[in-house]
Amino acid sequence: MQMRAPPCSFFWALIILSSIPARVDGCDFSQSVCGAHASGDVVIGIMLPCHRKVKALQERIRPESFHCLDFDLESFLRSLAAIHEIETINAAGFLPGVRLGYLMCDTCSSASKALQNVGHMLEVNGSFNVMCDYTDYRPRVKIVLGALHSEVSIVVARLLTVYMVPLLSSTSSAPDLSDKLRYPVFMRTIPSDKHQTKAVATIMHHFGWNWVGVVYGDDEYGSAAFQSFLGDAEANSVCLAYQEALPSYLDHPLSPQRIKRVAEQIRSSDAQVVLLILKIELVEVLFQEMIRTNTSRTWIASDAWSKSRVLARMEGINKVGDILGFTFVSEKSETFDNYLKNLTATPGGYNRFIEEYKNLRFNCSSECFSSKPPSYCPTPDLLRIKSANACTFKDPQEENDDFLVKTLDTSETFLHKVAVRATANALKKLLKCNSSSCLGEINFPPWKLLKELKKVKFEFDNQNFYFDENGDFVSFYDLIMWEQDGHHRRFQKIGKYNVLDEEIKIDIENIIWFSTANTTIPQHRCSERCAPGSVKKILNIYCCYNCTPCLEGTFADAWDLHICKACPNGTWSLKGWAQCMPRSESYLRWKDAHPIIMIAATVFGLVLLFVTFIVFLVYRDSLPMKRAEVRLSCIMMAGLSVSFASVICFMGKPSVHLCRARQVMYALGFTLCVSCVLVKAYRTFLAFLPFGQMTCRRLNKLYKPTVIVIVITALQGIICLLWLIFDSPDIDPTPPSPQSMIKLIQCSEGPTYIGFGFMLVYIALLALLGFLLAVKGRKVPQEFSETGYIIFSMLMYLFVWVCFIPVYITNNEHASPVQASAILVSTYGIIFCHFLPKCYEALRGSKTDTLESILRRWRVISSQKVDLVTDVHIPEMNTSSVTSNRFSITSTTTILKTLETLSEVSPTDSEVIITPVSNKKMHAYTKIGTKLRRCRSISI
Repeated sequence: MQMRAPPCSFFWALIILSSIPARVDGCDFSQSVCGAHASGDVVIGIMLPCHRKVKALQERIRPESFHCLDFDLESFLRSLAAIHEIETINAAGFLPGVRLGYLMCDTCSSASKALQNVGHMLEVNGSFNVMCDYTDYRPRVKIVLGALHSEVSIVVARLLTVYMVPLLSSTSSAPDLSDKLRYPVFMRTIPSDKHQTKAVATIMHHFGWNWVGVVYGDDEYGSAAFQSFLGDAEANSVCLAYQEALPSYLDHPLSPQRIKRVAEQIRSSDAQVVLLILKIELVEVLFQEMIRTNTSRTWIASDAWSKSRVLARMEGINKVGDILGFTFVSEKSETFDNYLKNLTATPGGYNRFIEEYKNLRFNCSSECFSSKPPSYCPTPDLLRIKSANACTFKDPQEENDDFLVKTLDTSETFLHKVAVRATANALKKLLKCNSSSCLGEINFPPWKLLKELKKVKFEFDNQNFYFDENGDFVSFYDLIMWEQDGHHRRFQKIGKYNVLDEEIKIDIENIIWFSTANTTIPQHRCSERCAPGSVKKILNIYCCYNCTPCLEGTFADAWDLHICKACPNGTWSLKGWAQCMPRSESYLRWKDAHPIIMIAATVFGLVLLFVTFIVFLVYRDSLPMKRAEVRLSCIMMAGLSVSFASVICFMGKPSVHLCRARQVMYALGFTLCVSCVLVKAYRTFLAFLPFGQMTCRRLNKLYKPTVIVIVITALQGIICLLWLIFDSPDIDPTPPSPQSMIKLIQCSEGPTYIGFGFMLVYIALLALLGFLLAVKGRKVPQEFSETGYIIFSMLMYLFVWVCFIPVYITNNEHASPVQASAILVSTYGIIFCHFLPKCYEALRGSKTDTLESILRRWRVISSQKVDLVTDVHIPEMNTSSVTSNRFSITSTTTILKTLETLSEVSPTDSEVIITPVSNKKMHAYTKIGTKLRRCRSISI
């Protein structure tokens, strides 16, 4: 029979399609459909998806029960936050005498499943009666908290509007839900997406990103947010390179094909910024495609996935690039974390979702980890939450741990707790509660609670909350960035967007961007705005043009000019400069740090030489000083002083005279020093190394210290003179590079550098010769030898100048400080390796043996084990050799052969007898049974 009143017939049809009787064939559908319940005086409905999808929804033909798949940890956590806050309110006695209960139903992310849940929530006494007037309709559930997705909230809000049951969401942000004509019962603890899209466009404008792509879902949430973004993008001068829509459900038959098409569009486009207004499931599949193809972009996340731990822990998530997003207000709660560590159902109630979670976490199911798991096993993603000790537990329902706290971001549930608090504050007004009791009627029509909820204002966690005229919270967004955390990502708050004044505050000083690999903000534009220093060349595409920098010697001093201007005389500009400036002069200024350090080192070296000179004079009669040849050492000090003085000529603004003086001073001073070192090495070489008499006499004739020093230094003087005449140092005439604003004023060591090279090579050859002579005599008794000091000082000089040459050649701009530093190091090397040890010996008081004690050790008595006397005769010495205290000792090392043994006789095994003989030949006498094998002559 047809109903007479059209509205009543509409309601009747609606109930038939969307509700199910409370009990059919003895089955309690309220328990099977709604998986968590706790009784109370006022029951709050919780409608959140603890599962991500409905099995084979696209194949559904008969009105069978819904089978949900893929347990959703993050949404499960949101439901636990609401339940925990209800229990906290009850425990605190916030509503005296009134206990809050809850009925939680799983939407499985499906609007149809959500409508089924509504039918169970709104039943009265186990049935759902159809009426034409619901003013006095009093269901057990007075308010519904949810849903998660805007698409589901829109459908549920449409139905609840019939009964005026308030729907309070903490995640549904579609702008359409602010329309109170269509959704008068809907309210939310978050701002509308119209503010979020404005925030997204503002952040793009702030970073200068004006060339972006947009991918959105084809549901109400995605479409509405995209339309809102179009207007905000235009207002902020942001252009769209492309726009793509994806089916909102992965089970859609066209989803795989569309996702690949969108991924190809992202890869082929030159737009590096992509705004994703999608659900988590779609973003996950799209990112998998990006990771597979190694595609990196800068992603802007909508609130639906901006803090998704599932995405943040994806394998290869670091390959997709930078991710920024806006999220709602969040706060950490220690009491909620403790609740999660000791998770149990409310006493007197039940929670099938907690049971399912504990089975996934603690139930032993080793067969599910095999290569061919049974069909009842959960997906590989859900198997990852399995505890490593699962097979050691007897009863999974009795176990607990901190997995949820460590794995998920518990602060993200803050607004769900705020929704419960808002409901409790509205109930407190409605029930007329005081400090001891609540006087109002408990079983009230839901529309009364809706009326109070719109007016509620309260404080929670030191923050004030209230609803605006559209039923939205007016607060702010947190801007977060996904930072690298090993192979995963973590969420870092970098800014805040205030909804009221539409201002954004950002702090990204220490943020490392994937795009630039440093703290530099990436620039993603179709065309950069032509800054001063460049001019623009317009193209045909809006937001796209070319900026051409001004060449050297020209400039552009304003934004977006079309032509560059020439620099006035005496000034210059680099490529892309906005103004012309005089070139600055560069040289070693007296007030700069480097010259000050070198001058201090020079002064210290001169003082050190002066102190050393004093020590040598005071202790000139001591044995160490006699061996060091005080006169030669003083000449060396004079040469080193001149070398130190040459360093001063490297400072200040160069001139022709300074350029010439510094090189000549160094060349002559250091040559003088090295020539003295060479004399000392030659003296040791002659005195202690074995040579024949003829050779020894010839070499002795060459030992003329004064002549050697004068000749060597004079040769260096001739080299310098020829250098000054034919290849003289001068001010470097090389003009500055067009790409440089620095006019380098420095000395050029001649047009060909030949004289400079000869000077350095000459000193190096002298040092090398002295080094080789010292090495040759390194085994001479240390009492009469300076070979160790000579070796180290010359080795340091050679090392310094070998290092100097490549640095000098490759770094022409710093040639002067490099050479000055090399002079200082090599000069200090001689002081520390040559003079200071002698000063130390003199000050300490040398215990070095005298000549007589040395010779005494050379005269030894043969061992009693070897009956041998060896006479070694030394040719007579002439008068000149005696006068100069020079004589020859020939030691003979013999090897004795007997009938039974072979032994070596060292100089300590035989007696050396020094006797004058004729110049004809040397006679050695040995007893019978021995044989002379080797003879060595050492001259002193």
